[in-house]
Amino acid sequence: MACSETLVEAALEVLNTADPAEKARLGDAIANRWLKGEISIPFHSGEDSSVPCRPARPSNVRRVAPNMMPKLGKGGSLLSRQAMLHSLVHTESWAIDLSWDIIARFGRKERMPKEFFTDFVKVAQDEGRHFMLLATRLEEVGSFYGAFAVHDGLWDSAIQTSQDLSSRLVVEHCIHEARGLDVLPSTISRFRNGGDDGTAKLLETVVYPEEITHCAAGLKWFKYMCRKKMEMEGHLATINNSDGTAVDLEQIQEEKMMIEVFHNTAKRYFRGPLKPPFNIEARTAAGFGREWYEPLVFKDFKVPD
Repeated sequence: MACSETLVEAALEVLNTADPAEKARLGDAIANRWLKGEISIPFHSGEDSSVPCRPARPSNVRRVAPNMMPKLGKGGSLLSRQAMLHSLVHTESWAIDLSWDIIARFGRKERMPKEFFTDFVKVAQDEGRHFMLLATRLEEVGSFYGAFAVHDGLWDSAIQTSQDLSSRLVVEHCIHEARGLDVLPSTISRFRNGGDDGTAKLLETVVYPEEITHCAAGLKWFKYMCRKKMEMEGHLATINNSDGTAVDLEQIQEEKMMIEVFHNTAKRYFRGPLKPPFNIEARTAAGFGREWYEPLVFKDFKVPD
């Protein structure tokens, strides 16, 4: 079957669609077509001016500055649980855009393997499904998307990394995704303690395990970008053991070098230190050892020797 449409063009359709439910439905259809081989891989052509600076967004959702957001509460009342669920729905709506944006923004600029696109197509498909499930649940508990004010901090930070794929992977698809893993267990407990087992089960059985895979995808492709740069700069040469056998320097220094790049990128683009407690089990499942994130707890951290 001839493929006349590239994945970047398909991703732009999603970004230019305002309604998040329609974004999710369109993204799911595109993902299925991509996985069937009906959409072609993006061709390399440098910068792509057709990518919007800001994706189309719904006009009926009131946005405020992050510091003006009212407290969500701890789930002890129905209103608090609705506000918490609304916040999750909003986060997933942006997760849809962020997943398609990384494809559209960097798909022609970077020479990435097909597996990169497949990974983020699957992430985007998951995020769309999460949005639909959580938005439906929000209506089941007597509210709707747009009933509460929201902030767009996720996109504000994405703008800061719009020129560099490695930085985008670090901030949005590693740090923010991992932070979601940190807070989900307590969020699940708050819903369950408040008597909302339906939302708790949805988060526990669908959203939580899939978000681990999303964090893993971000780390995977950050490592790929690091490795490619190190190869270009000649850092992955070989050295010899004392017995004369060759050892790939990659096996000795690669992880350390990647962590250093990760720390420096986070320090440049992420506002403030990371805040514990960390979900060590989930972060480990996603491929993050403590050495990746614990030094970022302090603003003026130094990369360890």
